[in-house]
Amino acid sequence: MRPKLLTVFLFLLAAPLLRAQQTHVDEVSVDTRATFHQQTTDGVYDSHFQGDYLNLHIKGQLTDALTFRVRQRLNKKIDEKNPFNATDFLWLKWQATPKWSFTAGKQPILIGGYEIDSAPIDVYYYGAFSNRLYQYYAFGATATFTPAPGQNISVEFCPSPISPGTQDAYSYNLYWNGHIGKVWKTTWSYNYVEDELHRKMNWFVLGNKFELGDLVVDVDLIDRAAFGQPRFFTDWTAICKAIWTVGKWNLCTKFGYERNDAENIAPDGISYDLVLPAGNDYLYGGAGVEFFPLGNDLLRLHAVYFRDNHDRVNNFDVGITWRFNIFKR
Repeated sequence: MRPKLLTVFLFLLAAPLLRAQQTHVDEVSVDTRATFHQQTTDGVYDSHFQGDYLNLHIKGQLTDALTFRVRQRLNKKIDEKNPFNATDFLWLKWQATPKWSFTAGKQPILIGGYEIDSAPIDVYYYGAFSNRLYQYYAFGATATFTPAPGQNISVEFCPSPISPGTQDAYSYNLYWNGHIGKVWKTTWSYNYVEDELHRKMNWFVLGNKFELGDLVVDVDLIDRAAFGQPRFFTDWTAICKAIWTVGKWNLCTKFGYERNDAENIAPDGISYDLVLPAGNDYLYGGAGVEFFPLGNDLLRLHAVYFRDNHDRVNNFDVGITWRFNIFKR
């Protein structure tokens, strides 16, 4: 922890100098979440306090056309084989023209769907597909075309999310983040990915957000298809999340079902899909409440219950999330 704190301290000392050299540090902020986790397994109760996240955010620009962002998890272990394991964002973006931008560095792997797209600190429980990926963030390169405001089409080349980050297996991603009309937002993707055995898979991901006044509904649909797989729509995920805002309160629920048919086995006897192996299904869901005492996202209290049909553990979390700015222009 000391090297991390030293890095933060040196950055804060250097910030005025950077600004003097025309490099604008627009924001340095921290957010954190802590939870009192309780569960029952086969009728046996257990509980403990835990710290979920402690994130450092740095945003700024080198020039009018070059912006950067850093998000560092201060409570995550750094792997010797992957020294940037605790770094989510470390990217530089070049806005070449009003419609074209290019991003290089560690960035989100562009997989559609709002469960994966959401900031982890705002997600209380994941499904099997999202939870079992090797990585959500990776060093790579992205080109983005913006044909109209609010419509972005991106092409990304990066390490595969279903292979260890130090392995030479890659993902080729085509991604659309936009909207259809005023209430329907989209995060759709086609992902051509390699697994740790260097086999290729196709992912078709349709993330849909419907903003209906105080009610927001997310619907994610994912189909995973390997070459040689007998049929489409036999390895899939469906997720529905709803948040209803009432004053300072959010009433929340999320359910998902994921299935991979037993027939999706390669001739060598290995499942085509290693994330959700053939012959498995996964049903999960829960509900909760969030309260924002200050009327904004600087302080959030939550209570959430969730369970699934795999571990058959009843989980109940009570926690707090808070954010503060160290520096903001």
